[in-house]
Amino acid sequence: MLKNLFSYLVLFSLGFLSCQENKAKKLPYLGNFDVAYKKIDGVLHTDTIYQTIPPFTFFNEDSLQVTNNDFKNKVWIAEFFFASCPSICPIMNAQLKTVEKELHNYGKHLQYLSFSIDPTHDSPSVLKAHKKRLGIENKNWSFLTGNEAFTHQLGIEHFLIFAGREEDALGGYAHSGAFTLVDKKGYVRGVYEVIMPDLSINKKEYKRLISETKNLLNNEYNVRTK
Repeated sequence: MLKNLFSYLVLFSLGFLSCQENKAKKLPYLGNFDVAYKKIDGVLHTDTIYQTIPPFTFFNEDSLQVTNNDFKNKVWIAEFFFASCPSICPIMNAQLKTVEKELHNYGKHLQYLSFSIDPTHDSPSVLKAHKKRLGIENKNWSFLTGNEAFTHQLGIEHFLIFAGREEDALGGYAHSGAFTLVDKKGYVRGVYEVIMPDLSINKKEYKRLISETKNLLNNEYNVRTK
């Protein structure tokens, strides 16, 4: 009987440790924030209020005008690129395809957003041809084009990804090789520098993106896959 009790305790301990390991740490909130103060029963309390992605309007690759509300109730993974980019963008597009493939079981809960930082060249028809050339058939992956200044501001100030004109850069634009993870309420929860300036793949950042996307969906939205 003692032997059976000992075996049970060992199994219980292993199960408890396994549950502890599987309980992922909650993702942080990133970006600018305000601090609100209020008194409750004479005691001063503070509350940190993080920014969310602001309302936006773009045209997608099908020439349809869309807003952020068209992508509500989904977790976003976003990139900023331009279709004529001769260096980092093709690698970013390809790597995001790999992300999409690896997160296939979570597909209906995810929205991929590819914002063009060169709307003068990247008309909806150009983006549609670009998407077709990449072999992307996912309906939850939108290629977006709109006001250039607003797009750059959106990337830098809200998605926390640098994007802007730079004459000395290849193609006339400079931007980060990062992807941004945004939760269903519009809060930025992670930025992942997957493509490095030397055009190599940062495998650690890639794995972190995959892991933290699953973490967000599993633990904050109770998403379960087969």
